[in-house]
Amino acid sequence: MKQYIKSILLAFILCLTVYSRLSAQEKPPANWFNLDEQQDGIRGVSTERAYRELLKDKQPKRVVIVGVIDSGVDIQHEDLQTKLWKNTKEKAGNKKDDDKNGYIDDIDGWNFIGGKDGRNIKQDNLEVTREYVRLSKLYKDKKESDFSGKKLEEYKYYLKVKEDFESKLKEAKQNLFGFKFFYMEYTSNVKILKKYLNKPETAFLTEQEVKAIGDSVSSEIKEARNQFLNVAQLGLDEEGMKEYMEYLENKVKYSYNPDFDPRKEIVGDDYDNLKEKGYGNNDVIGTDAKHGTHVAGIIASNRDNEIGIKGVANSVLIMPIRAVPDGDERDKDIANAIRYAVDNGANIINMSFGKGYSPHKAIVDEAVKYAESKNVLLVHAAGNEALNLDESPNFPNRRYANSTQQAENWIEVGASSWGNEDNFVGSFSNYGKTTVDVFAPGVDIYSTIPNQKYKNESGTSMAAPVTSGVAALIMAYYPEFSAKEVKEIILKSAVRYPNKKINKPKEGEAKNKEYTTLDQLCITGGIVNAYEALKLAEQMSKNKKK
Repeated sequence: MKQYIKSILLAFILCLTVYSRLSAQEKPPANWFNLDEQQDGIRGVSTERAYRELLKDKQPKRVVIVGVIDSGVDIQHEDLQTKLWKNTKEKAGNKKDDDKNGYIDDIDGWNFIGGKDGRNIKQDNLEVTREYVRLSKLYKDKKESDFSGKKLEEYKYYLKVKEDFESKLKEAKQNLFGFKFFYMEYTSNVKILKKYLNKPETAFLTEQEVKAIGDSVSSEIKEARNQFLNVAQLGLDEEGMKEYMEYLENKVKYSYNPDFDPRKEIVGDDYDNLKEKGYGNNDVIGTDAKHGTHVAGIIASNRDNEIGIKGVANSVLIMPIRAVPDGDERDKDIANAIRYAVDNGANIINMSFGKGYSPHKAIVDEAVKYAESKNVLLVHAAGNEALNLDESPNFPNRRYANSTQQAENWIEVGASSWGNEDNFVGSFSNYGKTTVDVFAPGVDIYSTIPNQKYKNESGTSMAAPVTSGVAALIMAYYPEFSAKEVKEIILKSAVRYPNKKINKPKEGEAKNKEYTTLDQLCITGGIVNAYEALKLAEQMSKNKKK
């Protein structure tokens, strides 16, 4: 029984590839997402080649502002200094709305999931939970014959939500129950190894240290060593195991908890008033800025300071907008965040978030249309569930509710990888032949995280800012192009791989891989490329001047 539980739990660990690094043993070269396939042998977006060959003797013509709607950004990070937008129309600390934009003291950006008293939301539940709570008040213990017309439609929607919520809550509880035993055994074995190696409990073990332990040890130490190394082979360490344990706990405690609702107490807005703005606070770092800081670093980390990493774009400023908790973002906040970015001068908005339900999609659609009217490009991450978005909804998206129209200023991005046909795209990446535009590097991307640190992270959340960075490059050197034209350049210049068989995104074990071609996974059948995009931009710019 014990071995059976272990095998089940090890399968759970594979899910961590979405949240940390790819579970393959091979590791990517440093800065791989900026490298060039022809010159470096690595399928990045050719950023470094573009700077060497195309931009060497050119100066950017403007500074591009990228709004990063996310979990928060560590504005104190060493590698983001000089790369952060400031609201120069606002006077810091006077508790007045000097620029009359509806937000008081928004020097560094705005936080839509905080309160006037300075408190911030960290966790929130998922939209499926909120919909279950809302609809249960109306339809619990009712039957289909009680309704007709639109009420009947909503009742059927309630049944779908109820089934989805209950199955996911059950799965979350099972996963937590099972993994907890494995995690307890793992942490116990780590303590045994640290004691044997005379390491303090606060220090992290390395794979090299544990590998060096020979077989002439007790069976207890040998078993502890073997388990640690088995986990390490999956690309995990103590920190990753702890993060996953917290992730599973939060699923039950917050994500699928119908009784959890931090909104009223902390934010204090009239949540039903979808037109309301001005709520929140000016703390753009928030309670956990890891995700947003990582995203910001990919776009804009200082390329000239000889520390950390090199972001994709050189002439760029990040506008931090906090609207994404540990849980699902809310439609009202996203709509306000988009409008805030547009009204304060953003040229591009990066949106590395998504969810399966959007009860107030119309209010987000209005904001998307507003961004389009103001010539702002929206770049959105496709999501990490290995789903076909042609069949499964993911929100927000470019398609307007109850309409055949869609946003023309929108790029939907899947995650590519650096390896061969078995590791060509992220195994977790959502895809869609008619819904995802293009792929970009999103596996093991090394970037900034809070407290002057750096880390590899994987997800379409990383692919979107790579694309936003390329868009910022084009806009900086070719300001004559509209948002729609920049999108056209990025998609037309994407590097194609016709007829090349590659791994199809799929949850589960590697031995069950399926194969397809990239043109079956996205509209372009290509991967974003800065070098090719800038070449096309130069050509189109010359044609414009003729």
